[in-house]
Amino acid sequence: MPKISRRILYNPSAYTGTKTASHQNAARNREDSEGPLGNEFTSISAKQFQNKYSITCFQRLSSTKHTLLDLGFHKTLSTQASSVPPATLEPKEDKLLDAHVEAYDTKEDPRMFQQHRPEYQSLSYDKSETLPVLPLEEGDLILHKVTVLKSGLIPGTIVEYFCKLSCLPVEQHVMVRSNTKFMMLCRYGVENIQLFSISELTDILKAFIRLDIPPNHSMLNVYETEFCRRVWDMSLDQQLLVADLWRCLGRSVPRYLQISFSYVNLHWKDLSLSELVQLIYIVGEGRRVPQDLMQKLETLVLKYLDSFNMEEVGTISLGFFKSNSAFSEHVMRKIGDKVSGQMADMSNYALVNVLKMFRYTHVDHLEFLKQLGKVVPPRIGTIGIQGVMHITLACSALHYLDEGIMNAVASSLPSRVMYCRSKDIAKFLWSFGSLNYEPPNAERFYSSLIDQMHRKMFEFEKFPEHLLTCLLALAFAGHFPGDLIDYALSAEFIQLTRESKFELRKDLFALDASVEIECPDYNGNRLLPQFRQEVAEMLWNFAKKEICVRPEVTEAVSLLEVMLGGPQYVKNHMILPHTRSDDVEVHLGTDRKPLPFNLEAATAAKGELQDIGVSLTDNLMNQLLKGKPSGKSLVGSKTQTETCSQKEAVEQKQVPLTDTILNVLTKSKTSPKNRPSELRPQPRGMKLAIQVSNRNHYCYGSKQLLGLHSLKRRQLQKLGYVVVELPFWEWLPLLRRTHSEKLSYLHHKVFNPVL
Repeated sequence: MPKISRRILYNPSAYTGTKTASHQNAARNREDSEGPLGNEFTSISAKQFQNKYSITCFQRLSSTKHTLLDLGFHKTLSTQASSVPPATLEPKEDKLLDAHVEAYDTKEDPRMFQQHRPEYQSLSYDKSETLPVLPLEEGDLILHKVTVLKSGLIPGTIVEYFCKLSCLPVEQHVMVRSNTKFMMLCRYGVENIQLFSISELTDILKAFIRLDIPPNHSMLNVYETEFCRRVWDMSLDQQLLVADLWRCLGRSVPRYLQISFSYVNLHWKDLSLSELVQLIYIVGEGRRVPQDLMQKLETLVLKYLDSFNMEEVGTISLGFFKSNSAFSEHVMRKIGDKVSGQMADMSNYALVNVLKMFRYTHVDHLEFLKQLGKVVPPRIGTIGIQGVMHITLACSALHYLDEGIMNAVASSLPSRVMYCRSKDIAKFLWSFGSLNYEPPNAERFYSSLIDQMHRKMFEFEKFPEHLLTCLLALAFAGHFPGDLIDYALSAEFIQLTRESKFELRKDLFALDASVEIECPDYNGNRLLPQFRQEVAEMLWNFAKKEICVRPEVTEAVSLLEVMLGGPQYVKNHMILPHTRSDDVEVHLGTDRKPLPFNLEAATAAKGELQDIGVSLTDNLMNQLLKGKPSGKSLVGSKTQTETCSQKEAVEQKQVPLTDTILNVLTKSKTSPKNRPSELRPQPRGMKLAIQVSNRNHYCYGSKQLLGLHSLKRRQLQKLGYVVVELPFWEWLPLLRRTHSEKLSYLHHKVFNPVL
């Protein structure tokens, strides 16, 4: 019986959660986005520099306006700092697990590779570098000098002041950014930007990083435009350093990267190992890159692969993954060979990144997967929840079921579920559901994730695709939470799906149809009939072009029509359109004889049928195929292993089984109810759903069905069908055998189904 929860009325307000704010960013966003610094440069933009890159100076302020009262700097800082409210944290949750395990800084984790070679020092910014702390009094003096020197500040002094102010205690940086004197210094920096050298500009960016200047500040538009102008005057090392500085500022600079990539395209053969890895890291963080450049970089990856350490292998994998660039199968196998022997020494982060690329390329490296099963389970508790999600998702994408990995994940997850985003919940459920695996703690595992789904309803409203993924995965496992399904099929949620960038109608249809078959007591929202019809037609149109025309399918349909007596006895269609795969339907009477039911095919073939023929019996089929009566099928007999010469000798004694003979034999004139014009629904008998399977229906290297195909067979059985499979490991080799052997195999499958 399906596990359907009692219906609970959906109340959106019941699922709202407290949003976590970062200690580092909350105060900055309040002070900078709305404060003096945030507003002062709104009139300055890159548009001022698009043509000749000339700088339009600010309107000169009067000396009176520039003259500021010399207030005590440290006093002002302490007064303003006390007014900043603390960041809000979710209560209690942080106490349940060590914070360092779940911490996930997207700027820091990808940069671990930079600590393993000294060459990266000139290519990247080291946030861990410790600089002497500037006393508050010196900071006060510097800001006072800004008001005295005014526009007389020279470029070198401006750079020096920025660098020194960035060395003030971190807790004072918010007050520095909002100080009007610092605002004046920023103004003079923009006015003199063309006079700075490249090294001075990079020093200013470093100071901005330490001061935590907000990435969307309009002042940075000016600096970005200036760097774009100077790309071709910079060395490759300088270009990579500047790109890294922008990354540390958290600012996206696609135009700068585009120009820099054009430069690299001409000099890619000169890249050193460290330059290549740093470049691929930047490519991944920028997300967009010319594919012809990535093909060149792949050549260098292969060149340096033996020299990469494990962190660098993780970095290049992540960079290609994030930029939607796939390694060739050859490179992936080389990476698999390298990692398999050193996996125990890899960091969790690097290992997860390599797994992402295996998932993306769908390359099955068996030794890599075996080592994964040894290394990962003991580490699950030390891997952040997002990393664990990517591990299970990679196994799911590769159709690779390792019970040790899945059990370790399922055991760890309930106590850590509060760290799951809506995306994580969806991917965990999908991984287990699609692999059709139920862990030993299934009840606790699923209940904890369903509870977290309720807590994350506000996220599902923003990402409706995640809710549908969750519910479909739960359906694979036979779980149907009534209140969540009711909401997912509501007009309100369907409208959210229409606004999504993903095509979600097929998922809605699959959920609705599954509920109809498996939950007879459900009385919540349902899709409109017109909606279901439109999606079913869309899926069938796709299946006719892509699925039903596969050689192994067309061969089976053609032979079944010959064997059973014509197209009126066979129908190749989607019995369950929501499962997105076809079936060959056959009806048998209580006497196990085929019944005509395909009215459409019968009408088309009506003029071609001949009123001659005899009944096709098991005994006659055996005589035709083997030359003597027998109740045994060809499957498993010695005939399959005969040599070619033996086969020829046997076949010479058999009746030649041609299509013409079979057509005459199977078109019986003795039973008027078999004639197409008199086709009618049969009150009793057996409906067969014959499925021509392939490797993608099963877990890797096993005969365990994946979740979707298991769900399909379960639902077909609920509708009264007997599922008959032509498994790929039997049917595909038979396609190369004789006509009579294939017919004998199908005869055995159809008339001797396992009930």
